[in-house]
Amino acid sequence: MTLKEKCAILEDRVKRLQEIGLALSTEDDINVIFELIMEEAKNITNADGRTLYMISDDGKTMKFEIMATDSMNFAQGGTTGVEIKIPPMQLFDEEGNPNHSSIVAYSANTGKTVNIKDAYKEEGFDFTGAKNFDKTSGYRTTSVLSVPLKNHENDIVGVIQLINAIDSKTGKTITFSDDMQQQVESLASQGAVALTNKRLVAELKNLFESFIKLIATAIDKKSPYTGGHCERVPEIAMMLADAVEKTDSGKYKDFSMTEDERYELFIAAWLHDCGKVA
Repeated sequence: MTLKEKCAILEDRVKRLQEIGLALSTEDDINVIFELIMEEAKNITNADGRTLYMISDDGKTMKFEIMATDSMNFAQGGTTGVEIKIPPMQLFDEEGNPNHSSIVAYSANTGKTVNIKDAYKEEGFDFTGAKNFDKTSGYRTTSVLSVPLKNHENDIVGVIQLINAIDSKTGKTITFSDDMQQQVESLASQGAVALTNKRLVAELKNLFESFIKLIATAIDKKSPYTGGHCERVPEIAMMLADAVEKTDSGKYKDFSMTEDERYELFIAAWLHDCGKVA
């Protein structure tokens, strides 16, 4: 490969990372963010199997968010609408010791990337689950890459697991190269920061709504004549908005609201009496 070709490949990779970074920062739907992360991981490695785990709030388990295997035409979680019914993975045993037998649990507990060339030859990790799956399905788990998602504070929020990198020219399973690993680690970092930011925004929004409702409830409690008024107005306002949107004749037949506009109306309805506090 010539120097010019290497520079072109590097330029393309940087461009893709910029594009995925922008997409992750502007997307509001968590499931879509999950899909963006895993789709880009596939683009980087051409991995046949992909699983995304997210760590629970208590830090004791990991929930399956996305599972996909292209060669088996299998996909669950994310935006598929198909629920993953596999129980969460335990990160600790009954005595509170970190689970290091599973590579994804190991990555979650240590923050280290694990790159396996052949699951059937690797020692030190338990691949019983993968081998049992292979036995019943006819699949062959070979190369495995487990990458933790670390946010800007170096907190681990989840793990990406990729299975069987495929050579695009021969169609054969290959190992995950060091270059692939570094790119996925960079992607995982971007994804973790985006997910953390979205969660923080959601928490701030919940706090804001709770504060507004607290003020409105205090106003309702103050007057026995209008008790419950501040709580009823938002409900009625949204009912009116729904009714107007369903109108198919007259001057409001083309009226519609985006999700952001509906949220603005909802907040405005809660705030309508808050000026009385002054």
